[in-house]
Amino acid sequence: MAGGQPISMKNLKELRAFTKKHKIRIIHDMTRVAENAYFIQQKEKGYEKKSIKEIVKEINSYTDGATMSAKKDALVNIGGFLAVNEWDVFEEARNMVVVYEGLHTYGGLAGRDMEAMAIGITESVSADHIRARVGQVIYLGTKMMDYNIPIVKPIGGHGIFVDAKKFLPHISQENFPAQTLAAELYLDAGVRTMERGVVSAGRKANGENYYPKLELVRFTIPRRVYTQAHMDVIAESAAHVYDSRKKIKGLKMVYEPKYLRFFQARFEQL
Repeated sequence: MAGGQPISMKNLKELRAFTKKHKIRIIHDMTRVAENAYFIQQKEKGYEKKSIKEIVKEINSYTDGATMSAKKDALVNIGGFLAVNEWDVFEEARNMVVVYEGLHTYGGLAGRDMEAMAIGITESVSADHIRARVGQVIYLGTKMMDYNIPIVKPIGGHGIFVDAKKFLPHISQENFPAQTLAAELYLDAGVRTMERGVVSAGRKANGENYYPKLELVRFTIPRRVYTQAHMDVIAESAAHVYDSRKKIKGLKMVYEPKYLRFFQARFEQL
C-alpha cells in the first residue's frame, strides 16, 4: 500500500484474508498512515467514533511489517524505520544495518533523532494535529479550484496534484509539461513543487522516454511549517501562471544523469 494513497479498512481486511490464504506478506508503507487513518475516521462507516491512534493500530494489525519515512507524518527532519513481526526477518535486517550504517545501537540515527521520532509519532496521531494538517491542504485545494486550476479530485491529505496536461494543453509531452509548470511556479513565487510525468517516468531499455498518461505537479505541504497566508501565496502564484499559460513554451533537457533524473536533470526554456 503506497504511503500517499488513502485506503479503506474494508479493503485492507479483504486483502489480509487473501494474503493469509496464499501465504503472502503485507509490508505496509506507513509514511502517511496518520492521514489514511483520518480519512477512514471521516468517511468509513463504523470508525467515526474511533481515535486516529486506534485506527492506526488496527491498520498495522493486518500487516506483517512496515516501513516509514519519518520525515513525513512523524514530524521530524531525518530518519525512518523498518518494523517486522518475524524474528528471523528482523535478525537479517539488523545484520544488514551493521553492513550499511553501523552497529544497530549507534547506526544511522543519533539518539536525539530517535527520541524526536518517537515524540513525533505520538503527536502525529493527535486529533487536533491531523485535523489542522488535512484542513490546510483542503484549504489550498479549494482555493485553487476557485481559480479554475485543474487539480486531481478528491483532494488528498498531504498535498495537491495539478493536472499539467490540462493546465498546459498546448505543450506536448516531448517538452515536459509538468516539469515546465514546476519551473514556472518556482520562477513566479519561489514555490517548489515536484514533477510527476515524463521526467519521473524515465526511459525504456531502448533509450526512448516513457510517456505516462498523467502529467502531474505535486504541491506537497510540509507539516507545521506554513500558515494560511502561505497557502494564499501558493494559490495566487498558480493562478498567475495559469493566466499567462499561453505564453509558456515548454522545456528541453540539457543534462541527464544515469539514474534518478527527476532529481538532477537540467533544462532550458524553449
